[in-house]
Formats: sequence, structure tokens, C-alpha cells
Amino acid sequence: MHKKLWSVAALIAPLLAGCASSFDDTDIAYNDSKPSYDGVLPRETGKSRIEENGQSPLECVPFARDHSGVQIFGDAYTWWDRAAAKYERSEKPESGAVMVLAGYAGPDRGHVAVVQKIISRREIRVDHANWLDDGGVYINDPVADVSADNDWSQVRVFNIQTGAWGGNVYPVKGFILAPGGAAPDADAPAPVLATHVQKPWPKPRPSRAVAPKTADRWSRMI
Repeated sequence: MHKKLWSVAALIAPLLAGCASSFDDTDIAYNDSKPSYDGVLPRETGKSRIEENGQSPLECVPFARDHSGVQIFGDAYTWWDRAAAKYERSEKPESGAVMVLAGYAGPDRGHVAVVQKIISRREIRVDHANWLDDGGVYINDPVADVSADNDWSQVRVFNIQTGAWGGNVYPVKGFILAPGGAAPDADAPAPVLATHVQKPWPKPRPSRAVAPKTADRWSRMI
């Protein structure tokens, strides 16, 4: 009986080990020379919601600007070049940085997303708007690096609505970091400064001498 149990355990152990490895941070998909992520779902999926801000639909640029601190104005495909003289740029993602996608559907097409957190060397989470041209805001959306050299030059984006990785591979320009004290964008509208004019102090009124009531009563009696 004991021999049979040990035989069953020996057969099951490799299967259990295989299941456990699929939940490890060093997933097989991450270690492939060129991972496809087909059939490999992220451990944590995101959410989507619609935000109203007076625009229809909500665009990725104002959302990224408001949620990252990177004050760049202009179309998404221009952000990488505009950031050259004002912000530090990186080939690797960092929390709070802006990921810039450009050149995937013509020279004038781009997208920006805010990196929320790093999951592994090949997976991050981003917050972005209007990814599916629906005006929606996508929170904690998984993004996977599928480049052969793990250099974040190519990514796939998880489709929250379908619950699967998107089929397209997008070229990445890089990541714009947002340190404190960045120079304001030249194309930004000039801020309206409130002015305050100090009003002059009112002049003091001349004091009137008031006779005491007792003296007034005696004067009427004389």
C-alpha cells in the first residue's frame, strides 16, 4: 500500500511543480528569447471606467499630463521629441513615468500612458485613456515587453474588455520621467495671474468733545 502511495506521489509531483511555476515571478513566458504571451494571462487584471471632463471622448494626452506631472502639450506622437530638452528619458519603465507609443499606425499616430507599477522585468501596469477609442479610462492595465532583448522596444497591451492580450505589437519610443522643477512647456497656455491692489487705509475721523452729562444739567439751572 505504501509503495503504491509513493508511486502516485512521484507521478503527481512533476505536475504540481509545473502548476506552481506558472504563478512564479520568473514565469516561463518572461524567460523566452521572444515571448509571445499567447495563452499566458496576467495574475492581476485591470479595470475600466468612464471619466467626464468636458471632452468627448477623453483623450490620452490630457489624462497623462494630469496624472504624471509631465507637462507637455501637443499630440501624443510628439511627446518623445518635446521631452528631450526638458525631462529625463529612459528606455526602461519606472513608476510614474509616461510610456510613449508612436509610429504604429502612421507617422502622426501615437499614445501615452502612465506607468503605475512594475510587476516584473517584462510586465508593468499602466493607467491610460481612450486606448480603444471609446473615451474610457483604463486603470491598472497590464503591458508586456515582447522584445527579443527585453529592452522594452516592443509591447503588447492587455485588453480589459475581452480579458485577453491584444494581438498587435506596438513600438515604444521610451519612457519620460518627471523630476521636480521641470521647465514649463513652451506651447502651454500662459497662466492667468491674479492681481491684488492694496486699498488705502481709511482716514481717521476727527473726535468730538462731549461734555459730561452732569455739567450739562448744571448749565440749565443757571
